[in-house]
Amino acid sequence: MKVVIPDKIESLIQSSDLISRDLSWLKFNDRVFDQSTKDSRTIFEKLKFLAIAASNLDEFFMIRVGSLYNYLDYDKERVDYSGLREEPFKVKLMAECQDFHERLHIHFQHNLLPSMKDSDFMLSNVKNLYPEEQEYIKEYFYKAVYPMLTPMVFDGYHTFPILMNKLLIFGVVTISPGDKKDNRKLSFVQIPSNIPRFFEVEREDIVIYVPIEEMIREHIVSLFRNVDIESINLFRITRNGDFTLEESEDMDTNFLEEVKRKLNARKTGRVVRIEIEDGYSTWMINLLKERWVIKEDSIFKVAKTSMLDFTALWQVIGNKRFKDKIPAVPAPVPPLSYPEARTQDIFHVLQNKDVLLHHPYNNIDPILDLIEKAADDPNVMAIKMTIYRLAKDSRITTALLRAVENGKHVSVLFEVKARFDEENNMREAKKLQRAGCFVIYGVSNLKTHTKLLLIVKKDENQVTRYVHLGSGNYNEDTSRLYTDIGLLTTNEVLANDVSEFFNVITGHSMPSTYQNLITAPRDMRNQLISFIEEEAEHARKGEKCGIFIKVNSLEDSEVIYALYRASQAGVPVKLIVRGICCLRPGREGLSENIEVLSIVGDFLEHSRIYHFHNMGSYRTYVGSADMMVRSFDRRLESLFRVESPLLQKQLMNIISFNLKDNVNAYRMQEDGNYVAKEPAEGEAVFNIHKEFFLLRPEDIVEVVLIE
Repeated sequence: MKVVIPDKIESLIQSSDLISRDLSWLKFNDRVFDQSTKDSRTIFEKLKFLAIAASNLDEFFMIRVGSLYNYLDYDKERVDYSGLREEPFKVKLMAECQDFHERLHIHFQHNLLPSMKDSDFMLSNVKNLYPEEQEYIKEYFYKAVYPMLTPMVFDGYHTFPILMNKLLIFGVVTISPGDKKDNRKLSFVQIPSNIPRFFEVEREDIVIYVPIEEMIREHIVSLFRNVDIESINLFRITRNGDFTLEESEDMDTNFLEEVKRKLNARKTGRVVRIEIEDGYSTWMINLLKERWVIKEDSIFKVAKTSMLDFTALWQVIGNKRFKDKIPAVPAPVPPLSYPEARTQDIFHVLQNKDVLLHHPYNNIDPILDLIEKAADDPNVMAIKMTIYRLAKDSRITTALLRAVENGKHVSVLFEVKARFDEENNMREAKKLQRAGCFVIYGVSNLKTHTKLLLIVKKDENQVTRYVHLGSGNYNEDTSRLYTDIGLLTTNEVLANDVSEFFNVITGHSMPSTYQNLITAPRDMRNQLISFIEEEAEHARKGEKCGIFIKVNSLEDSEVIYALYRASQAGVPVKLIVRGICCLRPGREGLSENIEVLSIVGDFLEHSRIYHFHNMGSYRTYVGSADMMVRSFDRRLESLFRVESPLLQKQLMNIISFNLKDNVNAYRMQEDGNYVAKEPAEGEAVFNIHKEFFLLRPEDIVEVVLIE
């Protein structure tokens, strides 16, 4: 569906000094999708990145498009960074989404489907199977699937049923024999989420994947006896999952019940997208458009030779039969600052030096080891930590429960508003609370995103505080997939700062200052802008200067304009922004000295590093915060300063490697588009997602980022 955008809209978008957050996010997902098109990847990797891009798009519609509909539905004013109001912006956004949707399906049909058979698997409908296989599928349908299907008719006697978010649904238009066409009835058959998406037919040399919808389509007449079926229409809806306009002003009043209510609301939020198979009934789609108050640009058509919901491809990717065909991730290596990991007592190590962890190249074991030892050590008096996302069977919860049983004071701040992890977090929090932990369910109307751990241990007459600060979650599963940075230390300055911050979180304290910690929402934006402005002042005086920042997202306009001013003063600014970037690099007279790279590859780039040259007295910070309005104003965040020369050198090497990458990196253009970096003629291939596994302590060198 090609939509022509009026020149006036395009001109307004390009004339703005800022790039739309939502349009920038679509460019990010395009880079994820680009991984699926690379010839160097196996079919299974290509399917994986296609599934990730599709899952990302689902969440985008639920949250960002849902948020836009909140403004439209509640008649609230909104002006995007592009300069567009709500309705014209929706026109542009839906046109971009339609284009992206079409490219996903063309790639699947023309590139991925034909290459499946060479990899010992294929997708097939029922009619293409051997007779005995068809009989086996028929038996499976009537025994296991048929009893779970419930046709729900909508007519003058039956109310419109609640159709669930992101499920496959058959819309079946029927007519009783002898009735006229204006006596059509519409019935819905939802495919339950607990039925595997593909029925697997194992042959000696190949696995045949039969989509569950094709099995149901083949036998759907058994659900509609003695009536004429006019059309069978497969579709899928996406509902609004954003609640910004519904958030309670008083977050303390029945807070957990409020969160539970919103979780239920996700099932019945307004429809923001319909994906539907080609050849659908126009009568049915017009009825649905009127019912759900959506326009044609929110209807996404799928060819019958493609498939609805690419996230189902995880079933194929996860088949153990193909395990050897998926490139293995190298085993984690010991931290560069702790090469003797696993051989020494972690408490003893941290009394003598700081340890910088770089995940997933280093595993999360030193953190888990510290918490588990603390739970059992009779000299440990207290454990305090913040939790944003936990693994499903978390060793951390187990250790904290054991710590309580052993009589230690345990305080945990659970962020129950962590999107899509609310249920798991509430379950784990309740478990700890029942055991005797002091559990805090969020702070006021702020989301707690900071990652902090404090362990208080008394040995003889000395009390030592062991601290972990990081950019990533305390999650054993995602730590193998996300690049993150963490610091383990007994540094008294940072220990004091973290202790003070916990007092702010759990009590009523307003410390006047932190020494090596920058926190939000208190002063992070202003502090970062002051660092940027100092670099600009150094440039105006002709002194050495430079800014190097690695974040997930850059969206805050105050910071962006500070970076523009620094660029105009002559400061070289290098930004590594994985996802959303609302800053325009390389615009004449505005940002000529700013370069923006995005790295998208095998691991999700999740670490945040802020480095300011400061005339050689480096300011280097790491932490949980991106440069976004929500990070500065609506979240509890922290950035911590790394002062150890060895660890600072290690961070400089991380930045240097990121700038050098020519496999996973994309260079942002002034118009908001991205161009993949490739090795120049004679230049060696440099892939950071491999190089960091090869790095050894002796390889850490003094990196000169400013010439």
